[in-house]
Amino acid sequence: MTRPAPPMPLRSTAPVALALAAALLAAGCVNLAPPYQAPAPAVPATLDGGAAAPAPASDIGNVPWESFITDPRLRGVIAQSLEANRDLRVAALAIERARAQYGVSRADLFPTLNATGAGTRSRTADDLTTAGRSNTSAQYNAQIGFASYEIDFFGRVRNLNDAALQEFLRVGENARSVRLSLIADVAGAWLTLDADARRLLLARETLRTREQSLSLAQRSYEQGATSGLTLTQTQTTVDSARADIATTTAQLAKDRNALHLLAGGPVADALLPPVALEALAPPPPPAAPSPAPAQSPAPGGTPSPSGADRAGSPDPARWQRTPARVAPLLAVPASLPSSTLLRRPDVQAAERSLQGSFASIGAARAAFFPSITLTTSVGTASNELSGLFGAGNGTWSFAPQIRLPIFDAGRNQANLRIAEVARDTAVAQYDKAVQTAFREVADALAERATLQDRVQAQQSLVSTSQRALDLTLARWRLGADSYLAVLDAQRSLYSAQLGLIAVQLAEQSNGVTLYKVLGGG
Repeated sequence: MTRPAPPMPLRSTAPVALALAAALLAAGCVNLAPPYQAPAPAVPATLDGGAAAPAPASDIGNVPWESFITDPRLRGVIAQSLEANRDLRVAALAIERARAQYGVSRADLFPTLNATGAGTRSRTADDLTTAGRSNTSAQYNAQIGFASYEIDFFGRVRNLNDAALQEFLRVGENARSVRLSLIADVAGAWLTLDADARRLLLARETLRTREQSLSLAQRSYEQGATSGLTLTQTQTTVDSARADIATTTAQLAKDRNALHLLAGGPVADALLPPVALEALAPPPPPAAPSPAPAQSPAPGGTPSPSGADRAGSPDPARWQRTPARVAPLLAVPASLPSSTLLRRPDVQAAERSLQGSFASIGAARAAFFPSITLTTSVGTASNELSGLFGAGNGTWSFAPQIRLPIFDAGRNQANLRIAEVARDTAVAQYDKAVQTAFREVADALAERATLQDRVQAQQSLVSTSQRALDLTLARWRLGADSYLAVLDAQRSLYSAQLGLIAVQLAEQSNGVTLYKVLGGG
């Protein structure tokens, strides 16, 4: 009866246990990386928020975009962009790639255990044997073990792993920055679409009123009361209005295309600003002008054409629309601490790069010291496959190796210098990121401080320009002014109306910009 093979002697596992113990010991070894300390921000300690009432600094930039954006249509577009925008998708894939790279680096902290099995059969020639006869030999073995595992006494592997971890975290912060920028860009594109739609409605109404003026000037010219110069100048205002309509129509289409690109696909009409749908619809056909009776010269030699009292003056009901209000005004304390900017994702990404550069210095310093690697295995071998796991056929090997750098022609020193320069570069980039953040917030706050005055001043300018046009038209009908004064008043009013739309857009865009530069979302 065949006896069962006895268990493998415990002493054959001693090399593996010794190697594993050495690996655990390495966890408490020396770390040659310089201690990390974030540089002091190279900016003033506070920003002037200019708020009338104090606001808690901890709340600045911590508002979720779903709460910050109040318009449901814009929220729908942003939600679509966060799902389908290709730049954001690329950023998410970059995170996955960095996570995988970190996994590769982290694996170097542990030995790679492999199981191998091999079998060979060979025949020896007659002339090569002592007995002068050929023979056939066989050998089979099965082993488990690891090769060239570095005992990390000086922290080289751990610092490389820390550098990979910081790179992974940096990529994550970059993705957060892309996401925040996307939210702000979508909101900006949506607001621009709203503003350009109002510009198009204004341009159409301006063309209508200038065509009225041209009709009046034509009749005056036919009666001999207006010079050909006045008629020609009136025609130029009509042509200018037509050009503005064509330009604004093209710009409105570009705005919509830009919004589609940011959203990652077509945006439903229900999610567009209401005024954009009105502007994108075909304009109604112009009404046929009513015939005007013959005119008699007014005092001063200028005829007074009849017609509506406001002929030549734009009708506010035809173009004025309430500008979109998509977000509330963020409450910013009168003295906003600059440390608030350190939460911005771009600043966080710069700091991650800086932390990784410190770890790289530790890895470069470790190259000056000896390194120890282990190769060990345990297994069994036999000249017959049936006896591979038989008694007495156990094998083991234990092969430590130490490498001591003696002469490398300055390679290690150069690598250390590269790491130190990379650290200094990362410090400068971190300082630049903080300074850029400070400047962006300061600019947004400076603009916000004057926006209310600008809006009020522009509204007053529109009202005053409208009144000036009405008075000029009345004086022209009485013969007290030439029609050139009417043309100048029309141009001034049109310019003021465009300025009002622009400053209203700036007001809403500033709120979105401030949310972005404070790191919200």
